[in-house]
Amino acid sequence: MKYAALKYATAFAVGTVMAVGMSATPTKAASDEKPKMGGVLNFVVGSKIPSYDGHVETTFGMVHPIRPFYSLLIRVNPNNPSSPTDFVCDVCEGDVPAGADGGKTFTFKIRKDIKFHDGTPLSAKDVVATFKKIIFPPEGVASSRKAFFKMVESVEATDDYTVEFKLKFASGAFIPAVATPFNFIYSKKDLDEKGYTWHRKNINGTGPFRFVQHQPGSFVEGKKYENYHFKGQPYLDGFKAISAPKMALRLQAIRGDRAAIEFRGFPPKARDDLVKALGDKVTVQESDWNCVLMVTPNQKKKPFDDVRVRKALTLAVDRWGGSKYLSKIAIVKTVGGVVFPQHPLAANKDELVKLAGYGTDIKASRAEARRLLKEAGQEGMSFTLNNRGVDQPYKVVGTWLIDQWKKVGMNVTQQVNPSPVFYDILRKKKNFDVSIDFNCQSVINPIADVTKFLGSAGNNYGQYDDPVLEGIYDKLSRAESVEEQRKYMREYETRALSDQAHLGVTLWWYKINPHRSYVKGWKIAPSHYLNQSLDNIWLDK
Repeated sequence: MKYAALKYATAFAVGTVMAVGMSATPTKAASDEKPKMGGVLNFVVGSKIPSYDGHVETTFGMVHPIRPFYSLLIRVNPNNPSSPTDFVCDVCEGDVPAGADGGKTFTFKIRKDIKFHDGTPLSAKDVVATFKKIIFPPEGVASSRKAFFKMVESVEATDDYTVEFKLKFASGAFIPAVATPFNFIYSKKDLDEKGYTWHRKNINGTGPFRFVQHQPGSFVEGKKYENYHFKGQPYLDGFKAISAPKMALRLQAIRGDRAAIEFRGFPPKARDDLVKALGDKVTVQESDWNCVLMVTPNQKKKPFDDVRVRKALTLAVDRWGGSKYLSKIAIVKTVGGVVFPQHPLAANKDELVKLAGYGTDIKASRAEARRLLKEAGQEGMSFTLNNRGVDQPYKVVGTWLIDQWKKVGMNVTQQVNPSPVFYDILRKKKNFDVSIDFNCQSVINPIADVTKFLGSAGNNYGQYDDPVLEGIYDKLSRAESVEEQRKYMREYETRALSDQAHLGVTLWWYKINPHRSYVKGWKIAPSHYLNQSLDNIWLDK
């Protein structure tokens, strides 16, 4: 059931956004077909797994193989994942609740027929323990999405099967934040007895599949959970998530039918080659993508504490020219600011060109970059770019950026690291000069998504404090009308990207999913994190 629109203006613009520009082009319709039971789905994953903990991780490399072992409180409707407003209960029952008390109280009734894979019954206490870990993590416990829940005052179990969230202020961003697919429901018993880091290396969920084994660098295997709470599902007997960091290997696997699908996405040429080779044996689904690569300077390291240097980094980049070139070879396409470009709160072109690095006169922008570098005493500066060892689009975009910076006299070395090393440098050691970073979100929820730019956010690695930006965000999060929200979003965007150049946005992604036509039930979403429980997939073989 679609999330009921709350009766205040915030919900209109944030909790109920317009439909995105998504096109799905399957070769065969499957909506009226009866699912077949059985079979094992083999799919390829283009990244390694940093850890199993959904509350910490931000990568598809974890979500794709691990999400099927877990449940959420609510989730995006797997039969309508392109909608930003269609949410359904997972471990709760009935419809997703509308807010009471002026939109400041949300009460969820929890199902009584759910057991964790170790046999422990699920109750409201497990849901509360999960969200307290996410929203109010103890000192030293990482939570990548706690900033999504700035509006939450408390979460409590009022009885064994009722969970109540109290908000500080009404916000249409709340329900989409709850539906975030990283919010794995953990057992309170596991958290209490085994600690808050246990889930990084261990799995105990209530999802449609049980964990069988993980052979690092090879595959993750899951088998059907016989007591899954959605009766009759999953349709599959199991799945195998095959590690294949190289795109060529993933394409070969699908072409040779050693794997049926890659859930992240391929560039245009790869799509065309598969269609040419396989004909009607392959189906293609496409969508705009709520994901963007970014440039994060480390402001604890000189000279990146100097705003002039940070501005030079963004002024050197020709985003408009890059879009025309890179969209032909990579999974990136659209020029945009801090908000998913298809959303009503996103900047239009007239607004974008006012930001540093978005002007259409690249010669003038680069001249200003050189002037700022000279003024800062950093002409001919050298630094290292920390990048992730994933072909699409990390290495492609990283190589392009280095060429862009070279045009203003910067000498940049690209250090490409395997995903675990990349994340360790970015999140733990924080000893990088400049790093490729990303803001890849699931549910399109702009006011929550843009928390990435706050120095206080758990997933911000720029190491800066900006009270002015925090103040603008506070106004943005409380704004009630669309006009107010757009006003504060532009102020927020200008401060983050232009005035302070805390982070640099490159190009927003475009999602292309070719897959074997016998894969049925799965529908593309504007995010490679959504619709990955696999309980709705079946094989027409």
